[in-house]
Amino acid sequence: MRGPMFSLPTVMFLGVIFFILIFFLFIFVQVGLVTVAFSKLGLTPGQGFLLLIATLLGSGVNIPVFRSERLVPDVRVRQVRMFNPYSPMGAQRDSATLTNQVVAVNFGGCVIPVLLSLSLLSRAGFDFSILLCVAVVSAAAYALARPIPGVGIGIPVLIPPLVTALAALILVPGEMAPIAAYVAGSLGTLIGADLLHLATPATRRVLDAPVVSIGGAGTFDGIFITGIIAVLLA
Repeated sequence: MRGPMFSLPTVMFLGVIFFILIFFLFIFVQVGLVTVAFSKLGLTPGQGFLLLIATLLGSGVNIPVFRSERLVPDVRVRQVRMFNPYSPMGAQRDSATLTNQVVAVNFGGCVIPVLLSLSLLSRAGFDFSILLCVAVVSAAAYALARPIPGVGIGIPVLIPPLVTALAALILVPGEMAPIAAYVAGSLGTLIGADLLHLATPATRRVLDAPVVSIGGAGTFDGIFITGIIAVLLA
């Protein structure tokens, strides 16, 4: 009587290899799409790949700009008290230590997109139609973004790219559409989702995070994906 053609360890090994191949295929597809998008902006594949790596690594870097007078609970102190075995129970029930809220800019979600957008604008010219695209995306991002207590400002991922691509195709037809799509997708999301909401007193009252990062958590995905997808669609 013949045994099974594949033993359980062999099946498990093949399954692991399959999922590893799928993972790397997914990564290659993503990197390929990003490099194609950057090539439409006039960048070489090498420049696009380096920009992608810098953007992803820079997403974890927040550069403090100023410390506001607003006092918010210091989450780090609260977590230390919660997990400190030598802290008495009464200390855990005390009100959290207050700290001044810090406003920062995210390197990958703000600094790099702004610098690239300004570089593209200086090459293409500060055309009124591109600025109009930025205004349209800013208004849409402001309407879609919502403050998330303890985190920052969140924005849907899929709707802003579609709005950006349509605005670029309608207002800036021709070869300038990809540049308009990236500039409007990046600057418009930053302005509408972060800057305008941070300037709104009602939103500032909800944001109780110790660090409010412009282009950081909550909006980084929206800024990055909006710029890339909008360029591909334009």
